[in-house]
Amino acid sequence: MNTSNPIFSRWGAARDGGPSQAYARRPVGAAVGGAPTDDHTANPYAPGADTAPRTSGTAVTMDDVIVRTATTLGAVALTAVLSWLLLPVDEANLSRSYGIAVGAALVAFVLSLVQSFKRTPSPALILGYAALEGVFLGVLSSTISTYIAPGVVVQAVLGTFAVSAGVLLAYRMRWIRVTRRFTGFVAAAATGFVLLLVADLLFSAFGAGNGLGFHSGGLGILFGVVGILLGAAFLAMDFKQVEDAVAYGAPREEAWLAAFGLTLTLVWIYLEVLRVLTLLNSDN
Repeated sequence: MNTSNPIFSRWGAARDGGPSQAYARRPVGAAVGGAPTDDHTANPYAPGADTAPRTSGTAVTMDDVIVRTATTLGAVALTAVLSWLLLPVDEANLSRSYGIAVGAALVAFVLSLVQSFKRTPSPALILGYAALEGVFLGVLSSTISTYIAPGVVVQAVLGTFAVSAGVLLAYRMRWIRVTRRFTGFVAAAATGFVLLLVADLLFSAFGAGNGLGFHSGGLGILFGVVGILLGAAFLAMDFKQVEDAVAYGAPREEAWLAAFGLTLTLVWIYLEVLRVLTLLNSDN
């Protein structure tokens, strides 16, 4: 199963010829503890693929994923709070703070690309990305809360938790089933969404004022809701990828890739929730 998340799509690149033989022999559709997975999911850690040396002989567990995800999200939250407190967004300092935030976002983007193309996870790169992403989110959130919609940041954080909890519940109850058709639909929708974003930026950059209208009004709110739904779909696909990695005995160090991918998705959801709530508050 491939996922739209660029980090999870590289899971398995670091394996050393597959998991332990107990997992390598496990039939498609079987998971650890006998819990079935979707019958279309092939073992991505089967022997015979191009591989890099595994740095640990221990298979990944759900606890590994939880601990590393908490660490990565903790780095985002910590630097977001520090940047909110230490990078003022008053009129005298707004340009400087925004410059720092944009620079941090660009470096974070570069780090995410480097990690995406590495054959093995690098905790330093992943935590560096998380810290820099937190700087950007902290300044952006502080600016919106100060000048546009006071109190919206708390609502956006709670909204992100609500979306994540809802998706997790729906996934665990199998109300959401990540199949090939589901994955293909989400990939197509995400491609269209990103192309519209690029077109909007180009129209704005070349003098079309408000671009395609995704920054305000009902169209902006609708676009943000679509973004939230896409983020929820990405999250379900990430849960599926983690479940399969644990079931098929992925190497333990790849829990860092799970943390990285989940962090990317949660940041996406937060930004889209923040967009919708900001537009709702500003329109009111």
